[in-house]
Amino acid sequence: MITIKEVKTKKDLKAFVKFPFELYKDSKFWVPPIISQELKTFDKKENPVFNDAEARFFLAYKNNKLVGRVAAIINWLEVKEQNQKKMRFGWFDFVDDIEVSQALLDTIERIGKENNLDYTEGPVGFSNLDKVGVITEGFETIAPMITWYNYPYYAKHYESAGYQIEKAYSESRFPFANVHPDFFLKAQELIKRRYQLKALTFSKTSEVMPYVDKMFDLFNKSYASLSSFVAITDIQKEYFKKKFISFVNPEYIKFVVDKDDNLIGFAIVMPAFAKALQKIKGRLFPFGFKHILNAKKNSKDVIFYLIGIHPDYQNKGVHAVIFNEYYNTFTEKGIKTCFRTPELEDNIAIHQIWKHFSPEVYRRRKTFRKNL
Repeated sequence: MITIKEVKTKKDLKAFVKFPFELYKDSKFWVPPIISQELKTFDKKENPVFNDAEARFFLAYKNNKLVGRVAAIINWLEVKEQNQKKMRFGWFDFVDDIEVSQALLDTIERIGKENNLDYTEGPVGFSNLDKVGVITEGFETIAPMITWYNYPYYAKHYESAGYQIEKAYSESRFPFANVHPDFFLKAQELIKRRYQLKALTFSKTSEVMPYVDKMFDLFNKSYASLSSFVAITDIQKEYFKKKFISFVNPEYIKFVVDKDDNLIGFAIVMPAFAKALQKIKGRLFPFGFKHILNAKKNSKDVIFYLIGIHPDYQNKGVHAVIFNEYYNTFTEKGIKTCFRTPELEDNIAIHQIWKHFSPEVYRRRKTFRKNL
């Protein structure tokens, strides 16, 4: 007998956040979130996404034991402004029991129907800056902090419940040794002269902050054509500043501006925090900060988190300017391996950017859909 319980109390929410710690306690590849940050993500007073979205959280019990969880999400900007009548769901974890996953998905589908939505899709988060997708290939590699990990049995649960693949993503990596400066060194000088561009580099977070709002505006413009893109609102910008920018070394943020100081290109790279997060087991206190700061300062692996070029400058080689700046920084830092976050497999433009570095796809993930 499966019992589904909606999260109503702080105790329930903590159980929701901590369930994966039990489920993946024997996994070498799962990376725990920071518990305090995860709780804030689901706090309607903390996360401004709740101004335009709603979420309900559910726990599954079998014989009084917690065996699964799921978040039911409706992004009303997506539904009303884009006419994408989607019932989102995410943070979907469960033991290998079809009855458990089915009961949780039944709950999602019921809520979707109650709200006159057309289909469900998951796992996805609230917005395009959240985690996405269930792993279908590449289980034996540690997961970056900005992705979900899952056991191999997850995909068959979706299929058993009548879900079909909606989107396909790939994650790739390449050794920094693959990056040869002759590819972009001359090109970036030519491009800067032709379009009167200059690169901005930073050594302090305070130097970055005046440009962050412009960066999110450019993010909205450069990603608008992708499927299911939901723009970041002004109030969300402030939230993401606090949530992400402090984790990024300022020298890992690169901007390109035109002659009028308008931002036309950006990239954000993060140090690899996964191993540090495994050590601290979700807690910053008392010693977690030490491991995080050590990784921020000394990690030899980096993750390309975001890269965006203004539509007017796409296909004009602006990424060569960005790569030249990173080449100098990574050489100085002694970086060994570059990783890329999940990218849509049909996003040909982004794959073209990386082709010169001979990237290796090491993991694939999917989102699944079911019509209501």
